[in-house]
Amino acid sequence: MTEETTPATTLQAVLTRHADAETCADPSSVMTLLADSDATGAGGGFTSYRSTFSKGAVGAPAHFHTRATELFFVISGSLQVLVGNEVTVLNTGDFLAVPPHTPHAFAAAPGAEADVLFVFTPGMGRFDYLRLLGRVTRGEADPKEIADSAERFDNHYVDSPVWRAALKRSA
Repeated sequence: MTEETTPATTLQAVLTRHADAETCADPSSVMTLLADSDATGAGGGFTSYRSTFSKGAVGAPAHFHTRATELFFVISGSLQVLVGNEVTVLNTGDFLAVPPHTPHAFAAAPGAEADVLFVFTPGMGRFDYLRLLGRVTRGEADPKEIADSAERFDNHYVDSPVWRAALKRSA
């Protein structure tokens, strides 16, 4: 394409320097916010963040997204995940893509730490959701705010007896 025919919606390169990345921490994990949808192009582009989980970190309960595919890449360690009704462990170098409407959950695998890159496509301003989780964890916000934000952040919690049983076995 010539410069004259390049669509206005062309994605731009996104660079987030480690020193400039915002972090959200709780006692068992640290999230490093890398790129949110408003900086990644038309149509929502993507949202990406990195989470490091200490041993025993619970991660996220069973939930699904109606519009976004969630991608997981394990940088190091092991992450226990629920996909549908199956629990498995992802290890260093493993990749997982969870399509919309698929219940999933994750936590550090039993006895392990995990360092994971997450990408949502399309993105949709999820950094505000991650900040909300931090405020709830620190007791600065009511947990009801998470439930009230389900549509805004496309994060819908569900009950999973399979996941509850897996966490109980891990404890």
